[in-house]
Amino acid sequence: MFAKKHVRSAIAAAMVMACGVISAQQKKPDAPAATAPAAPVHHHANGAQPAVEKIDYDMYARIRAEGLTHGKVMDFGYALMDGIGPRLTGSPNMAKANAWTRDTLTKIGLENAHLEDWGEIGMGWQQINTWARMVGPDTAPLWMQAAPWSPATAGPVSGEVVYVPLNDASELDRLKGTLKGKIILLGAMRPTPDITEPLFHRYTDEELKDMEGPQTPRAGAGPAVNFAQLAADRARLAQLRTAALKMMKEEGVAAIITPTRDGGLGGGTGIIFDDNGANIVRNAQLKENAVTIPNGVMMIEHYNRLARMASAHVPVTVEVNIETKFTGDHEHGFDTVAEIPGTDPTLKDQVVAVGGHLDSWISGTGATDNGAGSIMAMEAVRILKALNVKPKRTIRIILWSGEEEGLCGSRGYVFQHYGAQESQPAPVCGGAGGFGTPAPTTPLKVTKEWDKFDAYYNLDNGTGKVRGVFTQGNYAIAPIFAQWIAPLADLGVTTISNRNTGGTDHLSFDAVGLPGFQFIQDPMDYETRVHHSDMDTMDRMHQADLEQGAIVEAIFLWNTSQREVMMPRKPFPHPEDEKKLAEPIPGLYPGAVK
Repeated sequence: MFAKKHVRSAIAAAMVMACGVISAQQKKPDAPAATAPAAPVHHHANGAQPAVEKIDYDMYARIRAEGLTHGKVMDFGYALMDGIGPRLTGSPNMAKANAWTRDTLTKIGLENAHLEDWGEIGMGWQQINTWARMVGPDTAPLWMQAAPWSPATAGPVSGEVVYVPLNDASELDRLKGTLKGKIILLGAMRPTPDITEPLFHRYTDEELKDMEGPQTPRAGAGPAVNFAQLAADRARLAQLRTAALKMMKEEGVAAIITPTRDGGLGGGTGIIFDDNGANIVRNAQLKENAVTIPNGVMMIEHYNRLARMASAHVPVTVEVNIETKFTGDHEHGFDTVAEIPGTDPTLKDQVVAVGGHLDSWISGTGATDNGAGSIMAMEAVRILKALNVKPKRTIRIILWSGEEEGLCGSRGYVFQHYGAQESQPAPVCGGAGGFGTPAPTTPLKVTKEWDKFDAYYNLDNGTGKVRGVFTQGNYAIAPIFAQWIAPLADLGVTTISNRNTGGTDHLSFDAVGLPGFQFIQDPMDYETRVHHSDMDTMDRMHQADLEQGAIVEAIFLWNTSQREVMMPRKPFPHPEDEKKLAEPIPGLYPGAVK
């Protein structure tokens, strides 16, 4: 997941609508249908819903028995994480993972397994090997990895360390003309707080009960946040980094080392978090943004030692070797897609989907983020195929790439198949993507496939047990889900939350008015230790929880596929009205003057 996955406001969904990511070079799909009317009536989705769901308890039992007796989720995990490893979008490992998932889904009986090109990611890149060591005044191994899309050094290079906290431009002025051949520590030291709370957590009954209540008030309901100041601070830092990179390139710096960030509850000690936060520039995967100086991210304890010595004017010499490989400047990203075809003559063209993002960052093997979600989705459809079911609707699995760069794979898929904003261009992933882009201001146009899509279910919160599901503000669906999970209480599935949750691929569906849902999972040590870190390996996986999650997904897929009517949808989105609706009421305060 490309952002922290605590409960978020619906603002995130609006941001996702800002760009359906797809390359300008790729073949365009059929033109979207006419702009949806101002007050659309979707009889297939929002018509009469049964008050009582038809629960097939026999199918519940069969799904449970197959998942618990013959489960393959850990086999999938070891093959993907250990056998292939980290999966940066556009990398050779990502290509291996796409091919492996396509072929494996075929082996377990799914049909039409294929890869879909969603557009351009930018430069293809992989880390071959990275190491660092202090060679003077003491000798010591240093824990470091290459930052994503870093160029390679010309073999091992050594140089004196220069510490540049980068607090203001005066630091650069003082250093001008002195940096040739130096190794730069770029970024301020940070403290390593004491760990006073457990780094591992499962939801308590009280916390789950709280999720059933209303969302935290939206921003603006309380004390004002100075967003202008925050934006100004970010812009100032970006300008400083740009100036620093320009000067360092001109002067011939040997390498740049940045400090790793912290984890939740101070858990980021002895760990390397190697993700977009380790990049010196935003969208470093794009050729036009390429950082030409080899750069890596270092464990904070080792970084702090070097920085303290350099600050005390002790000459410190470090040797680094960053071995990386670029595989192209305009690599494309692909989603893996496969199906269990529907069998009902009138419902088989309708689709219920499950998925998770297959891509990862590079320092671990992408196990909890999000190998877990991918292999649970694979196990869910394997269970159904093993039971030789004949669903009324088509059941589709989609494993995304490009999620970590801004939901690019799911956005591109939704853009091609379901809808986009009128007159909105389709930028290369990262070119105008990611949260923080302006909210869309044009009407949403949908395709014929949009009318046939039923629901999408997503897992992307790590290895934790499924405890319930977020409805994403779809209040009509809450009583349906409540009936579905009642027989699953003994598995710990108890909670229906009408809140929105953000940061992952269900948002791409929600943004175009389609039902998209993320399950509630126990947090475990996801935010404290493993999210985008070198500890994100199969050792952090919990077999019982993964098996439980796959069973829950299989049941949700089956229930959705068999209903007489499609799942209820939220009101049709109208992003073109958002700006007007968000404007303050003029002259609200008595006596106010302009």
